[in-house]
Amino acid sequence: MSEHAHLIDLIQSAADVEILCVGDIMLDRFIYGSVERISPEAPIPVLKIDREDAMLGGAGNVVRNLLSLGAQARFCGVVGEDEAGRNVGSLLNEDDNCCANLLLDTNRPTSVKTRFMASNQQMLRADSENTAPLDQSQQDDLLLDVAESLGTARVMVLSDYGKGVLDGETPTHLINLAKKAGIAVIVDPKGTDYSKYRGATLVTPNRKELCEASRMKCDDDASIVAAARHIIESCGIENVLATRSQDGMTLVTNKGEVVHLPTEAREVFDVSGAGDTVVASLALALAQKASLSDGAKLANIAAGIVVAKIGTASVYSEELIEALHHQDLSQAEAKIIQKETAKDRIQRWQAQGKTVGFTNGCFDLLHPGHISLLKQSANQCDKLIVGLNSDASVKRLKGDERPLQSEMARATVLSSLACVDMVVIFDEDTPLELLSCLLPDVLVKGADYTIDQVVGAELIQQNGGCVFLAQLEDGFSTTNTVNKMKST
Repeated sequence: MSEHAHLIDLIQSAADVEILCVGDIMLDRFIYGSVERISPEAPIPVLKIDREDAMLGGAGNVVRNLLSLGAQARFCGVVGEDEAGRNVGSLLNEDDNCCANLLLDTNRPTSVKTRFMASNQQMLRADSENTAPLDQSQQDDLLLDVAESLGTARVMVLSDYGKGVLDGETPTHLINLAKKAGIAVIVDPKGTDYSKYRGATLVTPNRKELCEASRMKCDDDASIVAAARHIIESCGIENVLATRSQDGMTLVTNKGEVVHLPTEAREVFDVSGAGDTVVASLALALAQKASLSDGAKLANIAAGIVVAKIGTASVYSEELIEALHHQDLSQAEAKIIQKETAKDRIQRWQAQGKTVGFTNGCFDLLHPGHISLLKQSANQCDKLIVGLNSDASVKRLKGDERPLQSEMARATVLSSLACVDMVVIFDEDTPLELLSCLLPDVLVKGADYTIDQVVGAELIQQNGGCVFLAQLEDGFSTTNTVNKMKST
């Protein structure tokens, strides 16, 4: 049995788990563009805007991670009665596995972080927020919402971003509610007074936060452990998991256990939201009665994945299972992956300046014509993605007797080729939906098409990419091979 089989079981059982998250939710806006000149009005760059995107941030990123790991999520929090608040509500409610109770505050704007990006570099961040504590009436309403939401939850997460929702005595009341319900409480803390989290099962400060809260040095293993023990003893918190960036994590329990975990990160592009991934992974583990050390191991691997992504990202269950099977992702990446995982990996490659190519087909019986197409495709890019028609798609396109090989058999053969970096199976008759998600730089098709006939050509060109028509090898066809087999 695999060394990590029990951790994989935790992920595969996530659909049966419901976790309640309470805290400061916000909207993360990203404005992407290019800089080609300096403003004549002042010595500042001019951003020519190409597109905008928005996603859940703050405590909302914990929810995103819970959902991407396959768990059921409930959320309680406060937003303003404004457009950003409506966007937050829409984003929470678009997933059937999420249930949200949002209080509306007419006097408080929804927290919004707007990031201006050029060439995958952040130029400026603009924040719109009000960090005043909730008034007594709002605190009472929040506690009522949480009390009603605790019934089916197995763990409660308090995600404190210092925006007022978890100010004062509110965390103490929330922790007491959870304790009475018999469920664990994980806190992603803020500020220097951790006594307000008294009774929490676990807090997850980073090195800087631990140093400030304990007022002790946190320079090495021994000092980290000493600071964590001080927090446990002085604040009445059961356990501490300190995240230490390039030095991994340290778990210190109230029973005296100390576990140092080396970092799992191979590449670090953006640490934004990594703490949310840690909290979500821990919650998933503790909800299924896993040990704290196993929860920390799972969280450490998840954090190593998410810091290699761009922006406030989440980790997917498929990625986490892949990482558990392949501890060194840089050398043993699984090539057959799901669409959303593929999108994240492609964005990482593109951020490294690598050109991503895409071609597609049924590839039922791999023949020299296919090999020629794939080699020509690989010559046009640094990383080649193959979109593979699913069994159902092939049957619709080729008839009931096809495919001759299952989709996994075909994907396995393709992934064994050195020129292929990724295989993504799609169920539609054309790859247009997949292309819209992945947005490669180069789209490759056989020269029996003209560019205007290539599905997705206009999409890729409008996105700044190009289309390449590969020369075909005469005399090779899976259909002709099948017909010959029938006639013999």
